[in-house]
Amino acid sequence: MGPIIECRDIETPYSPNLHRPIINKVNFQIYPGEFVVVLGLNGAGKSTLLRSLVGLIPLQRGSIYINGIALAPRTLPQIRRRIGMLFQGGGLIPQLAAIENVLCGRLGSRTTWETLFGFPKSDRLKALEILENLGLKEQAEQKTASLSGGQQQRVAIARALMQSPQILLADEPIAGLDVMACKQVMEILSQLHSQQGMTIVTVLHDLAIATAYAQRAIVLETGRIIYDGPCKNLQLQFPQALNVSPTPQ
Repeated sequence: MGPIIECRDIETPYSPNLHRPIINKVNFQIYPGEFVVVLGLNGAGKSTLLRSLVGLIPLQRGSIYINGIALAPRTLPQIRRRIGMLFQGGGLIPQLAAIENVLCGRLGSRTTWETLFGFPKSDRLKALEILENLGLKEQAEQKTASLSGGQQQRVAIARALMQSPQILLADEPIAGLDVMACKQVMEILSQLHSQQGMTIVTVLHDLAIATAYAQRAIVLETGRIIYDGPCKNLQLQFPQALNVSPTPQ
């Protein structure tokens, strides 16, 4: 079975602030069903790498393949239909109810004409089912602004699951959450991986959490990969640890 994600010598445009490309000649392959964590200090390029996989960051050089299909403007709609994305902070619309935010996950597979007539009953039933599975049935009609940080992140996961994705990309999914909420979110990702065979690629900043949940780690430093291997070896490879407060990059 071939890789589900492949990056070949990818390089992003030059960053004047960093005096280098944010991502600089990166190569790796991720296979179906892997749980991969991307680690590194602030400014290493973690979020940029994740966003490049769905065409949100342009490439200066190199190629990205998803399911063997080269990432390009004409293939983006096809590729994005099979990738769920969790952004830092959730990216929810605070004035909408939880279920309405979840239904937004269907927008990419509907035409502009179809969206004018709202969402069909089947979509609403699916959204409710996903929210219930994530322990949010009682919060379905609440505005997301009134929910806790952990609940909001679970709504964001539910929105991504509305696409029935093969791949879930998560950018700092536990940033700013308390210990219990962190555990809930990571357990959900773990279950999606183990029970549904979903390929998970997540940016984290905590070695202990990475080791507890992920199989493989890709560690970035100044835009280059300095480690790509089992999470169980992280503490040996990086005894000083990479646990730092997350910031956008």
